[in-house]
Amino acid sequence: MVGLGASAGGLEALAQFLARVPPNSGLAYIVVQHMDPTRKTLLTELLQRSTALPVHEVSASMAIEADAVYVIPPNAELTVANAVLHLADPARPRGLRLPIDVLFGSLARDQGDRAIGVVLSGMGSDGTVGLQAIKSQGGLTLVQQPESAQFDSMPRSAIATGCVDMVGLPGDLPAHILRVVAPDRPALLAETADGAVGGAGGGVDDGPVLEAILGLLHHHNQHDLTLYKTSTLRRRIERRMSVHNLVTMAAYADFLRQNPQELALLFKEMLIGVTSFFRDPAAWQELKERVLPALLERRSADGGADGSTFRAWVAGCSTGEEAYSLAMVFREVVDTLPAGRPFTLQVFASDLNADAIAAARRGHYPASITQDVSAERLARFFIAKGSGFQVTAEIRDRVLFAQHDVILDPPFTRIDILCCRNLLIYFNAALQRRLVPLFHYSLRSGGALMLGASETVGRAQALFSPVQAKSRWFWRIDNGRPAPGRATSMVFPVVSHAALRASPQESSMSSTELQPANLQALADQVVLEGHSPPVVLVNDRGDVLYIRGNTAAYLQPASGKANWNIHAMARPGLRVQLASALRRALQDKQVVVLHGLPLEDEPRHRVDVTVQPLRVPEALRNTALIVFHDAPAAPARRSAGRRPATGEAPVDDELARARAEVQLLRQDMQASQEQLQAANEELQAANEELQSANEELTTSKEEAQSMNEELQSINSEMQSKLDDLALAQSDMQNLLNATDIATLFLDNDLNVRRFTEQVGRIFHLREGDIGRPLSDLASTLEYPQLPADANETLRTLAFSEKQIPTTDGRWYAVRIMPYRTLADVIQGVVITFVDITVAKDLESRLRQA
Repeated sequence: MVGLGASAGGLEALAQFLARVPPNSGLAYIVVQHMDPTRKTLLTELLQRSTALPVHEVSASMAIEADAVYVIPPNAELTVANAVLHLADPARPRGLRLPIDVLFGSLARDQGDRAIGVVLSGMGSDGTVGLQAIKSQGGLTLVQQPESAQFDSMPRSAIATGCVDMVGLPGDLPAHILRVVAPDRPALLAETADGAVGGAGGGVDDGPVLEAILGLLHHHNQHDLTLYKTSTLRRRIERRMSVHNLVTMAAYADFLRQNPQELALLFKEMLIGVTSFFRDPAAWQELKERVLPALLERRSADGGADGSTFRAWVAGCSTGEEAYSLAMVFREVVDTLPAGRPFTLQVFASDLNADAIAAARRGHYPASITQDVSAERLARFFIAKGSGFQVTAEIRDRVLFAQHDVILDPPFTRIDILCCRNLLIYFNAALQRRLVPLFHYSLRSGGALMLGASETVGRAQALFSPVQAKSRWFWRIDNGRPAPGRATSMVFPVVSHAALRASPQESSMSSTELQPANLQALADQVVLEGHSPPVVLVNDRGDVLYIRGNTAAYLQPASGKANWNIHAMARPGLRVQLASALRRALQDKQVVVLHGLPLEDEPRHRVDVTVQPLRVPEALRNTALIVFHDAPAAPARRSAGRRPATGEAPVDDELARARAEVQLLRQDMQASQEQLQAANEELQAANEELQSANEELTTSKEEAQSMNEELQSINSEMQSKLDDLALAQSDMQNLLNATDIATLFLDNDLNVRRFTEQVGRIFHLREGDIGRPLSDLASTLEYPQLPADANETLRTLAFSEKQIPTTDGRWYAVRIMPYRTLADVIQGVVITFVDITVAKDLESRLRQA
């Protein structure tokens, strides 16, 4: 959807813009212009003359269709929600209204990165805030070149914010838009302005430039995209090049170096976030009918301490639809089982895009999901909220979202179900060959892997087998070898990123990958999985980055909103001491060991905790490793006078530890008090600055009020001119009708411009036929050469007059003359039809006599 905002001088700019829009662009155009709220507008009729697209004045709750223009009515505010236009009474008094900002803001909320905003001629600053909202969502922002605008205040105000993607003439802006949204449809660009900017493209040898751009991205956000497919990277870079009207990739690289804020926009462009609820229904049906029943039956037979809890990982979850879909299907399958031990699901959903993760955590989706979610599931798993639907707490609590790089970050382990759909297709072949064994490592014995419709396990046939022929689900083969070339440590497997880089020849696998599994490596793996202590990796804020082993005895999820933090998850008996130890370890850069900590609910169960700060490798700097060791159980209290057993912690040690903790808490309180004092002083200074800013805003408001009054004056003058033109038009229409001569006005393309009432006797014309070609009109004249004669008159400027009969027995003198303006410019032809039937009848009787 394209939002067009204009004010004074905007009519001409709007006409120039719409005149260059092709009829099949696939976009919808929504026009908002400042207008007198007390008068009926002629904007719809005026714009219809400039475009072949249908132009509609918006009515309440009007559905938006592609290839159409929608115009705001007077004295209203226009918003978009769920692809429907809504009208509302203005929220502000006359003179303070900002209808363009209102429309653009709703476009940003409804369309996200698919919203497009265009600011044209006008006074004031309306549209500036709206463009910023569109830009914040990744949409496209365009502004008329100030020098070409009758009033340049609005374009200059928008440009000053730095959020504008393109600046150009109104007639050139449609080509810019289509070059961005439809780069694969060159036929559309041929229908736009001749002056449209040429397409972006790269040189035949721009490999080094591409590496330089990826290096800038890596330095900016620490994410390496060199393992993505080159074709994907080029397409995304070329889209940003077209946004900035840059022809070569080298020019775009220079632009990135000079504009660091573009790096963040390019990184968002690289992250493809296409998803929906229950995408590919056949795969979800297979999960429901085959995969989950088999997993549940297997878990029922195996039993075990955690036999009722399933763990799932959705890699590349985007905005969360697939993670929630998995939780819903699991709930449906469990409900069909006979009463017995309850099964629960914990879904870990990860994605590289922080904005997508934030949207997924909210769990609120637009009303359009009704196309993908059945009515039964909608009623059971969603709650209507606002203009969309909110996922119920039952499903939301089953999913934990985290920002995660599947290439660099350690994987989630002990997973029963792993969904990675349409993620591998964006990686090169070398990375694909190494991620599939990584998924094998993450899954439990007999776990299930789900891939996209165009993805396979490739050469890892020894690791996975399809559930059935042509299935998107694969069973983990338990006797498959572990990931090749991977050193398994106590914490997590470390992947050498340099080893994953694409090589010129990717068709053959390395010899290492073909070697049989090493017995020592397999033995080490079994020992680590079965006998290593539980380990938790946290950052300096206590956020859990990785867990290995069973930590249920020491950590438990906090009630309420999901909180993946060690301070919230630690058992009450460990929480204070663990927080103190973590703080000391990170501050002093030394290992801190706590002995014999009791658990609150199990006082005889004691645990030794080791907190080790990590400094190498660089990726783990400012993180700490927390290792839990079960201490020998404390024996029952013995009679007085007897020495405590060897395994019982001395009272003096506990008192000393308590005193040390109290002292540390006092130091923390002192530091917090100093910070609060400093914050108070900063708040006082900020309060004074806000007071000064408030005075400046009051002054600016008065200036804006004055500017609005000037705009109203200009608007009144323009309305007066329109009234004069309307009166002159009425006079001309009455004059033409009074002559009782059928007259037809055509433009230079022989399209109908105007006609008198008498033309209805000859041509079947209505008001809606204005703009139709002469050749498309049906008439009673026996005159097929009429279009050719009209073209000849346009070419030679010579009069043409002929006597033509009609099919109903009448005769007309048809006269064709060029249409000359007051400036002596030819702008079409005028055809008059004089009824000469009486004269012809008299001539016929005379000839017979």
